Amino acid sequence: MIVRPYQESDRPFLRTLYLASRKQAWPWLTSTGWQLEDFDRDVIGETVLVADEDGRPVGFASVFEAENFLHNLFVAPEAQGRGVGLALLEAAQATFTHTGALKCLVRNEHALRFYQRHGWERVSRGTAPKGDYYLLHYRLAPKKEG
Repeated sequence: MIVRPYQESDRPFLRTLYLASRKQAWPWLTSTGWQLEDFDRDVIGETVLVADEDGRPVGFASVFEAENFLHNLFVAPEAQGRGVGLALLEAAQATFTHTGALKCLVRNEHALRFYQRHGWERVSRGTAPKGDYYLLHYRLAPKKEG
């Protein structure tokens, strides 16, 4: 498996993955208005990284690099538990120039445990249209002077 930059040919699969994954991860939200084109709108201006396994995408992360903000990270259900999420997370973190940030819905306990297990810390709590969320930070290790 490799993590690579987004290519336009990834769009159909990533649209489908984004729609299906949100429905699976957030079953308490009303998804009737969600559509495939949400992916296009929700990654505008972001760097999209794609996890590719044997020539086919199995997940993606999108980062708003200007703010070191991890906006999305989704893995296809059949690829979960194989290190895809961690590979995407590490690739996203590699784009950070200082402390990274993300918002994780409070009710998305599986994702929250994943991020905390990999060094992200809760720093505050807020409310958004999709519900209460935690703001998490990832602090970069200080660079060694050599």
